[in-house]
This record gives sequence, structure tokens and C-alpha cells, in this order.
Amino acid sequence: MDEDGDEEEEETRARSPGWVLLLTMCAAGIGGTFQYGYNLTIINAPTTHVQKFVNETWLERYGSELDSWIITLIWSIIVSVFPLGGFLGALLAGPMAIRLGRKKSLLFNNLFIILSAIFCGFSRYAKSFEMIILGRILAGVNSGVSMCIHPMYLGESAPKKLRGTGTLSCAVSTATGLVLGQVVGLREILGSEEVWPFLLASNVVPGILQLMFLPWVPESPRYLLIDLKDKESCMVALRRLRGNCDFSSEVEEIMEEQAAIQGQKPKSLCELIREPSLRQQLLTIVVLSSAMQLCGNDSMYFYASYVFQAAGISSEKIQYVVIGTGSCELLTSIACTLVIDRVGRRVLLMGGYSLMSVWAVVFMVSLSQQDHFMWIPYLSMGCIFSYILSFGIGPAGVTGLMPAEIFDQMARPAAYMICGSLMWITLFVVGLAFPFIVQGLGHFCFMPFLVVCVTTAVYIGFFIPETKGKSILEITEEFTARRAKPHSEENGWLGAQEIKTTSL
Repeated sequence: MDEDGDEEEEETRARSPGWVLLLTMCAAGIGGTFQYGYNLTIINAPTTHVQKFVNETWLERYGSELDSWIITLIWSIIVSVFPLGGFLGALLAGPMAIRLGRKKSLLFNNLFIILSAIFCGFSRYAKSFEMIILGRILAGVNSGVSMCIHPMYLGESAPKKLRGTGTLSCAVSTATGLVLGQVVGLREILGSEEVWPFLLASNVVPGILQLMFLPWVPESPRYLLIDLKDKESCMVALRRLRGNCDFSSEVEEIMEEQAAIQGQKPKSLCELIREPSLRQQLLTIVVLSSAMQLCGNDSMYFYASYVFQAAGISSEKIQYVVIGTGSCELLTSIACTLVIDRVGRRVLLMGGYSLMSVWAVVFMVSLSQQDHFMWIPYLSMGCIFSYILSFGIGPAGVTGLMPAEIFDQMARPAAYMICGSLMWITLFVVGLAFPFIVQGLGHFCFMPFLVVCVTTAVYIGFFIPETKGKSILEITEEFTARRAKPHSEENGWLGAQEIKTTSL
């Protein structure tokens, strides 16, 4: 009876592989890139409450109130340490992915968010704003690790024909976190003065949910076979993820990759940078990862409240309208997830950055005319939503997919370390520099972002091949061919000149 029951259960699993893959995507997402979006937005609602808490704490300790500029400085530190923690997390992600595996790394990563919730949640009770700073650093470390390992895990677990859809679900998780963070931060929920510590500690809930569900899904099949050389476990994982589908060609492809990198060890950060054969791939992720933050999408959120006020929306209602901006990114990321394996990667990336370039120009013009025409604020509102929608079309999700597709198993963890590190460094730089850009350029503050969007779109068009439906070896060969092409053309030109000289 027991054996029959086990066989029945195995057969049921085999008939419904889609459910296992979907559970893998959801379980990885809830404690993965979701945390990045969520922690990015929950800090906005309690700004005045935390600043008041900082001043009251200082007064109780030392008997004097802080100057307003010192309160602002401490608040800036609380906000800016999040990307600093993210940078540290990105550096940890590579070694964690190699030593613990993809799934165990995500599970272990929840330790950082649990500690973060403890520090933030008990900060008011302990009368220590320093605990909030430490909690935000740990939340950043958690987000830094998840932003690297989450797309790596799904990119290695999804079948080739659904690799884009599976990996792009990371963008859906991020956007869901953004929106949910905005909703939970409303005054009516956890954004009031009485409960703001619970708001900052609420990021522990997604972490607990991941600890409950992620252990039930399989490890990355590629990691099991190539890194651990455990073919049996790889077959079990593939059987659970693919069901009764024929995955023999997929196993053969993984084994071909294993044979191609036979005897190699996982590359360190320095080894990847020094590797000549991967120079073009490395340049690609440097450009895309930097552009993701330097394109100015997060700065649009900065301008949202100002534009909405100019359009006549009352300050009490602006918090609800701002939720619409996050919802735009969520809707486009869902749409992009559904079409990426049909349309391809290059079209979405080029289309996204090209549209952002157009809307950046329109937005700067509308800002310069904001006080001259009554209808201009509504055009500015339209630009904000359109810019965020364009970002969600491709750059928001496809950027995280690229390292999984253009690097082999030995180089992928180090590639994600570079990708993640650049993302967090540029996020910090933009956050630090944007107020000065606004002060210096005024209404034309989006000019640097326009340059980034145009340059990135041109680079994608000339140097990045389409990776849809191709194996890692095929993509590597295409990069090699592109790298060799300029040299062959140059040699051909030199040869022609030599013949011409000889004939003369």
C-alpha cells in the first residue's frame, strides 16, 4: 500500500511539472528580489517619525536637541547604508553560490533579514537609532545576495524555452515588493507614528515564508551536475521540474557544457576580469548593470510628489497616487515575462531604453514649462508613468537575466558579483549625486540620464547578440565570432593594402 502510494505521488508530480517550476519561482521570489523592492520603499513612509525618534533619543541621552541639519544627516545615513549593505551582499553572493549552492544560499540569506527585523523592530524599545542603521545594513546585505543568486537559480532551473520567463519573474518579484512596500507604508496600515518599528521589521515575513516553502523545491540541476558532479541528483531535480517530458536533450546539453569546462574551477572575480575570452561578455554586463541605475528610473520617483502637487493633487492623496507608479512597473514586468521568450532579449532592452530616451526629452521640456500652461503638469504626470513603464518593458528584468545566459557555470557566480556590485555602487552614486544634478541643471536634470539611455540602446544594437532559445555554448560561440570579426576585417584590409603596395 505504501509503495503504491509513493508511486502514485511520483506519477502525480510527473504529470504536473509546471506546478513545481511555478512553486520554485514563487518560493525563490518571495524571499529573493522581492526583498529589494520591499526594503527600498518601506523606508519612505516613516521619514518624519524616525527623524523625530532620533531627536528624542538624543535629547534623552545628552539633554540637548539636535540641529535640523544633523537630524537630516543621520536620516541620510540610515537611507544610504542600504545600498552599502547591498554592495557587501553582492560580494558575498559569488562565494555563497559556489560553496552552499543556489537554493541553500537563498535559505541562509534569510538570517540577515531576521537579524535586520530584530534590530529595527526593537530600536524604539532600546532607544537606539543606531540599531536602525545596523538593521538597514543587514537588509541591504540580504537584498544584495538575493539580487545575484535569485536570477542565477531560476536561470539554471528553467528549461531553455522558458529560461527568459523563469528568470524575468525576478523583475515581477521586485515590482511586487515595491508596490506592497508602498501599500504597507500607508498611514492606515503601518505608516503611522505608533507602529513604524513594525513597518521596518515587516520584511521578516517574506523571509519566513521562503524558509517554509523553498526547502520543498529542487536545487539547480546545472549546479548538481556540473559543480557537484552528482548526475543522479540532477536527474531527480530535472524529473521534478520537467515531469514526464523528455529532458534527455537538456541533460546532453548540460553534459556538453560540463565537458567544455572540464578541469576548470569556479572563477574568482579577478580571474574573470583577466580572462581575455570573456572580455566582451564582461563589458556587456558592465554596461547593462550600470545603465540599470544610471538611467534615472529611481529619480522619477523623486519627482513624482512634486509633479503630482503641481497637477493639483492634495498632499493627503499623493501617497495613494504614488502607488500607481510602482503598479506601472509591476504590470509591465508581468507583460514582459509573458512575451520575452517570443520577442527576445535585444528587442525588449533596445525598446525600453529607446522609449526612455524619448520620455526623458518630453519630461525635461514639460518641467521647463510647468508654470506656463495649466495642462503641462498632466503631461509631466504622463511622462513619469511612461518612463517607468518603459523601464519595466526590458531593462528592469532582462538585465538580471543576461549573466545567466552569456556566462558558463564556472564564470556565472563571479559575473553576478560584478553585476550586483555595479548596480549597488551606481544606486549609491545616483542617490548621492541627484540633488546636486537638480541644483546644477534645474529642469534639464535628466540630460545625463538621456545620454545613458541613448548610449546603452546603441551599444545593445551593435554588440549584444540575441540569446533567446540558445545554449550557453552557442551564445559563447556567437560572442567569439563577433570578437573575431573586427580582427578578420582589419586583417583583410591590411592584406588588401599589402597586395596593392606590392602591385605598385
